[in-house]
Amino acid sequence: MEELDGEPAVTVIPGVNSKKKQMCFDWGPGEMLVCETSFSKKEKSEMVPSCPFIYIIRKDVDVYSQILRKLFNESHGIFLGLQRIDEELTGKSRKSQLVRVSKNYRSVIRACMEEMHQVAIAAKDPASGRQFSSQVSILSAMELIWNLCEILFIEVAPAGHLLLHLLDWVRLHVCEVDSLSADVLGSENPSNHGSFWNLVTILVLQGRLDEARQMLSKEADASPASAGICRIMGDLMRTMPILSPGNTQTLTELELKWQHWHEECERYLQDSTFATNPHLESLLKIMLGDEAALLEQKELLSNWYHFLVTRLLYSNPTVKPIDLHYYAQSSLDLFLGGESSPEPLDNILLAAFEFDIHQVIKECSIALSNWWFVAHLTDLLDHCKLLQSHNLYFGSNMREFLLLEYASGLFAHPSLWQLGVDYFDYCPKLGRVSLELHIERIPLNTEQKALKVLRICEQRQMTEQVRSICKILAMKAVRNNRLGSALSWSIRAKDAAFATLVSDRFLRDYCERGCFSDLDLIDNLGPAMMLSDRLTFLGKYREFHHMYGEKRFADAASLLLSLMTSRIAPRSFWMTLLTDALPLLEQKQVIFSAEQTYELMQCLEDLTSRRPVRGESDIQQLQDEDIETTKVEMLRLALARNLARAIIREGSLEGS
Repeated sequence: MEELDGEPAVTVIPGVNSKKKQMCFDWGPGEMLVCETSFSKKEKSEMVPSCPFIYIIRKDVDVYSQILRKLFNESHGIFLGLQRIDEELTGKSRKSQLVRVSKNYRSVIRACMEEMHQVAIAAKDPASGRQFSSQVSILSAMELIWNLCEILFIEVAPAGHLLLHLLDWVRLHVCEVDSLSADVLGSENPSNHGSFWNLVTILVLQGRLDEARQMLSKEADASPASAGICRIMGDLMRTMPILSPGNTQTLTELELKWQHWHEECERYLQDSTFATNPHLESLLKIMLGDEAALLEQKELLSNWYHFLVTRLLYSNPTVKPIDLHYYAQSSLDLFLGGESSPEPLDNILLAAFEFDIHQVIKECSIALSNWWFVAHLTDLLDHCKLLQSHNLYFGSNMREFLLLEYASGLFAHPSLWQLGVDYFDYCPKLGRVSLELHIERIPLNTEQKALKVLRICEQRQMTEQVRSICKILAMKAVRNNRLGSALSWSIRAKDAAFATLVSDRFLRDYCERGCFSDLDLIDNLGPAMMLSDRLTFLGKYREFHHMYGEKRFADAASLLLSLMTSRIAPRSFWMTLLTDALPLLEQKQVIFSAEQTYELMQCLEDLTSRRPVRGESDIQQLQDEDIETTKVEMLRLALARNLARAIIREGSLEGS
């Protein structure tokens, strides 16, 4: 994984001539922006770009496929279940659980492959059909590789049982025989069908000898002359020893029986028993493991790994896992015969037969178009304790590195990013840091999406990200003049400065409209009002209105005065507070004491003495100043009257 074996593939951008123009680009978390500059590679050139477009190059285009999204969603649940497997489980119970998880992954791949195949058939556009068919081939290869890894690395089947698993593997992935069988058996006279002997040969090549015997019985019925040799061939197929799942015989016993059976087949060949029927003689040579006879059936075998399994079935049915790689390499060489080079899939399968897990993962990473396969396979193999010793030089182990890459790709999608969060959670070394970096880049298009992101951050105690998201939402709310929402987000972010800004907007709106908006929020601030002085003032000022409405004039007066004398109220709002005091000053009952009245007078004088000296003013400013002057005169008169009443009242109380 640390080295690059060859040059990376070149991505051609239509309309861009990189030989003449210099390119500029900018990396994003899941994509790259590319455009031409106005600079030519030659010294003299026109300063006009020939390609006035910006191109978006995505590295993980598979996340945008509707069908593959089902693969990502379904496998996410399997992944989470795997992480919760009890580490204390050992032996057969743990192995059976891991095998079950592997089969679940394969069933998801196969379901997506079948759906993609149906879409490819129904595609009206030939180009789309080819694209879907290509994706079907990729999914099929993925399931083929995964199934082999399951047999070799997870089930770890011993000699004897290993071949049974490999036969099932081939039968599952070389499935043309089923449609051929239906075609032949559906005809009026199957033994005269043009593909009859091809069908019998394929069944023998796949070790499906019971089915092959049934087909030979049809030939015997249709041709009495060959009935005898068909019966002999059927007996050879029936008596071929093979280890069945419930069989308790030892490998030694199986090898002895197989040797006797093999010698019997040799005698029939030497006696030319089947010389009159070339098809049956060819079948006998196949059952003797004759390589030349097997290679004659290249078209029916279709690939080298089918050739490998058939070769093992009829030459070494008790092959040990350690010997597999010798047979695999020689089978590949014999099958290709120097006529062609191995494909990437061939190299991956060969690495698996060599039990080189890291090479399998490396080859898959290079060959496949996304990180889904290698990330989930590596995670499963890591739970099988097969990757413990392999750490990468840049900090994390192979499992974590691949999971991080896969999760990063998910974050490029507008909804699949939610799955990526869980993958980051199970990367103990770099997952938290990666999640913090990626979650900050999620576009908060709607408040619903923002709430999802916020909930994820809060569940993981990501304090800085919570504050950042709340600030962003608060700013959006302010721009949309939704002051209640803005205040709520600023409180949630614990941002005192922004809470002060929003509180000022509330107060300004109150001065302009004479009433508050979002009363429910302001009435229920609770301890949150202590976040900033301005927010405290807003909450207390609303409390003053409550007291006044409930005719608790004395309490309201005390609170109003304390807001001014404590200097918690902004000076720009003092005149409003003093104006609010006017109705209390004019009550029949004396509300403000003499001392409180003196303090109000002091506040009024402080306010008027610090009013700026204005130059030439327009008519509107002059009118505003006249109104302000009238307010001040009314306040002074009301304060003077209240002071006189308060002094008389307090004097009479002392005299009594």
